[in-house]
Amino acid sequence: MTKYQYTYFIHPYIIDETKYDKYILKLLKDKKCVYKTFEKEKDLDIYNFFLPNIRAFMFPSFELRGEKLKEFNSLKIEDKKRKISKDTAAYFTYNFAEDIQGKVGTENGIFFKIEEIEIICFNSGICFFTMKTHLENTNKFMDLLNFNYRFKGINSEFASLRDYENIKIQTDTFKDMKDITELITQITGINTKAKIKNNDSEEILNSQFYTYSYVCVETSNWNEKTDFINIENDFLKFANVLPSDYNSDFNKANLEHNLHIIERLKYVKTTVSNMSSNIMCSGIDTYNYTKLPYEYENQYFYLYILSLYKKIFLMRLDYEFKQYDTIIKRKDIFIKFTKQVWNKEVTLDDSGALYYKTLNRALDLNGLYSEIQNKYEVIYKDLNIEKNNVYYSLMVILLIFSLVFNTVNIIILMYLLS
Repeated sequence: MTKYQYTYFIHPYIIDETKYDKYILKLLKDKKCVYKTFEKEKDLDIYNFFLPNIRAFMFPSFELRGEKLKEFNSLKIEDKKRKISKDTAAYFTYNFAEDIQGKVGTENGIFFKIEEIEIICFNSGICFFTMKTHLENTNKFMDLLNFNYRFKGINSEFASLRDYENIKIQTDTFKDMKDITELITQITGINTKAKIKNNDSEEILNSQFYTYSYVCVETSNWNEKTDFINIENDFLKFANVLPSDYNSDFNKANLEHNLHIIERLKYVKTTVSNMSSNIMCSGIDTYNYTKLPYEYENQYFYLYILSLYKKIFLMRLDYEFKQYDTIIKRKDIFIKFTKQVWNKEVTLDDSGALYYKTLNRALDLNGLYSEIQNKYEVIYKDLNIEKNNVYYSLMVILLIFSLVFNTVNIIILMYLLS
């Protein structure tokens, strides 16, 4: 049984850098989109959690205080666009006229509510569509498993019409799940289905949602007398975003293979994989269902977004560095990324630092960065060799030309003297 839960579904997409300012203008003109500012007093936990350099990169609007904030709010939309486009990151909330409620399955299905939609944009063109959901009228753990598993694939371009039949929404805003995919397309744009080649295969950024989920189970399911092993199988399904009926060929070793588990607190288990970050805790500790869910959807959520940003940024560079004609153009961007984000400590919070390091391992960020760095050094060395060869060839040509010119002059002079 669950005591409290929520799930964020995260969809990354890429806007052409040359059109980024136009995209920001589009969001500003959308009456349902509201530019989100972070304020020290209101968002003190986030402000204190992140170190200054990363805070400035992730949340530049913290600098909009007092008169600066008043001046910004009084700007015309074009001036706001210019200001926001220059910032490293921008946040928008997408508002509805009503609460969005829905149901997974037919008849006695799983009811859910969309609590919040946020759009996070970086001026590199990498953006994220995030949607917070919460199950209603159920505290069954199996319902959470089935909901997360089914919902994560609704935005896949490979999702079939039959798959949609299992996910029903009951609301005036959305008639069915196709309306959500249409909303995503409306917000992100039609031409943002970016494909990045990696290791000779294509990774489609929007093939399915990244899943970021929190659940607190009832004390009776996990306490000092009830061993965790009783719910371990359900935990592994939750961590790997699998359905409740995933019993055939259930192999604990396989499910744990690509799973990174953090067990810093006795009744809290945080898991990270390549496509998800999930946390399960017990209601035996009041911290687990009061403070922890707030921290997880604020400080830790933005750590997760930062890590996904780094992954996509590096994947894009990895692809671009395969082309000699782009290596010079992207060199400065790679150096800026290294100085601005890669080499910076993120937080002094022990739990946050551990979570961030685990994200880096799960997403193989160090491997990606090293591969790009090595590739850059090899290609740049080759370019310098080619440049030197060209320079050497020009020098030889000039020397030959000079020799021929001098020889001709000598011959002409000898002829005149004779």
